[in-house]
Amino acid sequence: MSAVYNVLIADDEPIIREGIRDCVDWDSLGMIVTAEAEDGEEALEIALEQQIDILLVDMNMPFLDGISLMKRLRTERPHCRFVIITGHDEFKYAQEAIRLGVKDYILKPVDPLHLYDVLHHIRTEMNGTLHQEQYLKLATDQIQKNTSLLQEQFCLDWLSGRLHHEEIKQQLEFLHLPVCLPSTLALIRWSGHAEGRPMLKEQDKQLMLFAIGNIAAELLQPAPLVICRESSGLLVICTWCPPDHSTASAMYDNEQQADKMMSAVKDCIGLHVQVHLQSVNSIDEEINNTDMPNDPLLSLEQDVDYSQVMTTAYRHAKLQLDGQSRLSPLVRRARDYIQNHYHNPELTLEKLADVLQVSPTYLSRLMKRELGHSFIHVLVQVRIQKAVHLLKETELSILEIALQVGYDSQHYFSTAFKKMIGVSPNQYRRDTVEQS
Repeated sequence: MSAVYNVLIADDEPIIREGIRDCVDWDSLGMIVTAEAEDGEEALEIALEQQIDILLVDMNMPFLDGISLMKRLRTERPHCRFVIITGHDEFKYAQEAIRLGVKDYILKPVDPLHLYDVLHHIRTEMNGTLHQEQYLKLATDQIQKNTSLLQEQFCLDWLSGRLHHEEIKQQLEFLHLPVCLPSTLALIRWSGHAEGRPMLKEQDKQLMLFAIGNIAAELLQPAPLVICRESSGLLVICTWCPPDHSTASAMYDNEQQADKMMSAVKDCIGLHVQVHLQSVNSIDEEINNTDMPNDPLLSLEQDVDYSQVMTTAYRHAKLQLDGQSRLSPLVRRARDYIQNHYHNPELTLEKLADVLQVSPTYLSRLMKRELGHSFIHVLVQVRIQKAVHLLKETELSILEIALQVGYDSQHYFSTAFKKMIGVSPNQYRRDTVEQS
């Protein structure tokens, strides 16, 4: 259904206004003569108050002439259409009228058929513009409603290497995402089974996956993020936020965040999931032996193959997650025991082996093969990871933190911390405060 357009007739001669009003079948045009004005100032006031769509205007009116009136309305009501009706066939008027976007220039006395044709043409044009705006609004509304789905598909295409550099940049801008590489990829895998519950229906599995993604996302906000789900059910969360001051500290933050996600999912919905967080800027050595830019946000303006960076980071993260799933029950128990007893300064390989009822040599060899690190390295990793959290989230002294994470000596703790993170505990705390 077409809109009804408001028409204003502006002319200082009453007989002219009456003649124009009576010579046209306004209903058939979908128009209403809303008002008449006898001078330019009155016409301007009415046009602004009553939302006039079409102005039939005389050039020579008191107080404000036709050209001046149209100039004002062109600024204050840019969608208004103009038709000049005048008794002066002067070229200067025509020139100025063209610059103002006037639809036609009609000489008095007015030919009703000519005027009708001009108005019919204006109505057709305005209806087309209106429909176009309605379609654009509908499309915009649909895009806004489905933004999360569009963002998800875009990120899946990016991760799989199906997009080129310029496509990536354009899509990021279009989908209102930061125009840079994500800082972190979080991969979450759930077996599809719930302990102590009957086999879940497919619909219930999908709801569980949705809940897992939301729980994990809450821990990553307020950073911009997109939750993606592979056809296999693997969840991938792309997060945009600047990494910490060092790759090493970011690694430990990632491990800590992964632990938080696993714990949150277990506490909220009672499911066991595997989580791995991958810092995107930590895989630069895999990209043709080319160093990544120093900019922590890895701006897309720089000369780097960002499609390959993402696919490499994603591949690396999946390999790490797959490695977790291949751990033997014994190594899982060993790792869990370390996570729960790291604060004990007397925790040794021999004590752990005794708890697990295996020989220290066998346990050491198995951990090295499956985790890629020795028992002492894994223990120090966990302790430093916990120390990083305490340095960031508490005001405990360095000695108090050392004691809480299993070190009897502040000096020994500081030496181990600097070796792992690259800076002393005091320097790390200062840097964290400056960044916040």
